Formats: sequence, C-alpha cells, structure tokens
Amino acid sequence: MQFSIQREALLKPLQQVVGVVERRQTLPVLANLLVKVSDGKLSFTGTDLEVEMVAATEAEKLVEGETTIPARKLFDIVRALPDGAQIELKQNGDRVALNAGRSRFTLATLPATEFPTIDEIELVERVSLPEEVLRDLMERTSFAMANQDVRYYLNGMLLDLQEHALRCVATDGHRLALKETELESKVSTRRQIIIPRKGVNELVGLLESGEGLVELEFGRNHLRVRRGQVVFTSKLIDGRFPDYEAVIPLGADKRATLDREVLRGALQRAAILSNEKYRGVKLEFSPGKLRIVAHNPEQEEAVEEVEADTVVSDLTVGFNVGYLLDALAALRGDKARLSLRDAQSSCLVQEDDTEQSRHVIMPLRL
Repeated sequence: MQFSIQREALLKPLQQVVGVVERRQTLPVLANLLVKVSDGKLSFTGTDLEVEMVAATEAEKLVEGETTIPARKLFDIVRALPDGAQIELKQNGDRVALNAGRSRFTLATLPATEFPTIDEIELVERVSLPEEVLRDLMERTSFAMANQDVRYYLNGMLLDLQEHALRCVATDGHRLALKETELESKVSTRRQIIIPRKGVNELVGLLESGEGLVELEFGRNHLRVRRGQVVFTSKLIDGRFPDYEAVIPLGADKRATLDREVLRGALQRAAILSNEKYRGVKLEFSPGKLRIVAHNPEQEEAVEEVEADTVVSDLTVGFNVGYLLDALAALRGDKARLSLRDAQSSCLVQEDDTEQSRHVIMPLRL
C-alpha cells in the first residue's frame, strides 16, 4: 500500500474518524485506523464496535493495499507537520514509513484482517434531508440524554420516523427535549430507533451547517448516515423508548410568554443563590409578571421579577434552574412560552410561534 497526499487533504478525513477511536480498548487493533487504497480512492475507518466512521479522499501515486495504523499517533503526526507539506506513506511489511520533507516516521501496524468492520446493513427505510436540518434537530435535543443511567434506553436519542416527519427526542427522566421537521417524501411505515449517546455525539460533530443533503438509512440493528465521502454507522440500542407523547402536558392553559433573553438572564442570576444540590427555583406566576425566587441552606435569597404576558392568576411551582436554562438555550425565537396545568404539573417550554420544538421539565417539590 502506498499513497502521496497534501497535509490538509489528509488531516480532514483523519479528524472525522479519529474521535470514534477509544483511548482505552479491549482489542489492540481498535486503537488503529484501517487505511485502505482501492478503486482509486484512499479511505480511513475507525470503530469502537458500536460506532463506525469511514472517510474517503483523493490521493496520488496510489498502490492498492490495506493495513491498520495507530490512530492517535498518525493524527498527531499529520497535525504537527507544517502547512502545505506533501506526505508520502508506504507500507513495508509490518511497518509504514511516513515521509514529509525532512521528517521521517516509522509506525508499527497490525494486519487489516484483524480489524472489525460493519457489513452491509439490513435496510428497511431510507430518507434524505438537508444536513443543517439534521444537525439542528440533534443539537437542540441531545443535551437531554441520560448519561450512564441504568435505564439503558435513556442513554441515547430516539429517532421517530413518521409518515411525513422526523422527530428527535431525548430524555433523562427529569426533562424531555423534542424537535421535529417535515420530510419531503412520504414514509411507508412509522419506525422508532434509539441511537447510543456516543453515536449521537459523533454524528453532531460530523454534521456541518451546509445546504447539502444527507442520507439516513434505517436498518434493523443499525443507522447509517451518508454525507459526501463520509459514511457513519451506529449500532442501535435494543430497548423500548418511553411513550414520550404521554409526558407532554395536555390542557396546559396557564401560560406566560416572556422575552427569552431577559428570562435567561434572570434565571442565571437567581441560580447563583440556589441550592447547589437540587438547583431549585420557585416560579411565581401572576398577572403581567413572573417572579423567580431561589434559596439555599445558608438562608440566602435571590428574587427576580420579569414582565410577562400571562394567562394565569396566581400559581407557584418549583423547577431545576439548570433544566430551564438548557431548554431556553435550545430555543431560537425572541419569545419563550411557558405552559402549565397546575402547581404539580410539568412545564412545557417552547418558542411562541411554532410547535416543532418542545421541552418538558418535571416539577421540583420545594
């Protein structure tokens, strides 16, 4: 195997795949990238057995072959080389020689036959949507995923593929984030899949704010996303996601519409004196205003008053201030709408002019 390539052209695919490789792994070959030259293309593959990323690029002086090279060392070497450097890489037995100008590196390899790759997936549905739309869906919901929860199905994101829409949903049992988008083509059957947390994070990092289309291939056990010369594949979590629609409060007729940034600022200030363990704040709704109150065990108190367009007489309810701030940060409009049923109900946080983005926060007993 042999190829010649400019540093910048090599650095981009390496950046895309190296994040998948775990620093600690059970198999030595998982610390390596599969480097392959075939059909006039150079490709790099990284995997942790759960998520796989393949990135291809153009190169010169190609000699077909494949091997595996230590991922982090190869990436660090290429990143440290000067801009514009021309890199020559050649395989010699169980070693590869990397030359760039006056720099010479020799790296150990492992056989490509030891590298585990995900075969063709059993495709059940395929949809296309703009790259920036998919990134926005996932960015605005991924913060609500659980982290190392014993309810393993919460440690990921639900993709709910409906007849004319795609929804991304995440919850940790205390709050829920939902964002949806319309699809141009009709889907034959509703499908729900759960992508693991690492797969979500890698995919969000891969996607950019471009206008190009990405292709989502839904398999029985995998999700594959094709974006240009990059192919992302993730195993799915085998579990049943909670009935998230039942969590969204119905008949929440007690509403307050506020300036989103003004509300965020008031919550951030009140949070300074909230209980460090529970991060609780009281929201006191009354005609024309919202009062935010925070206490802590040192008997300190913060009180903020914010003007609001309210449909409520008097209502007091407690929430985790961090969850409120996360929800407000995920909104895009100038106005935020808080909707509740009563003092024991969860709070529905959304933009004032759309139903496509919804956040539900469970109440605290203060």
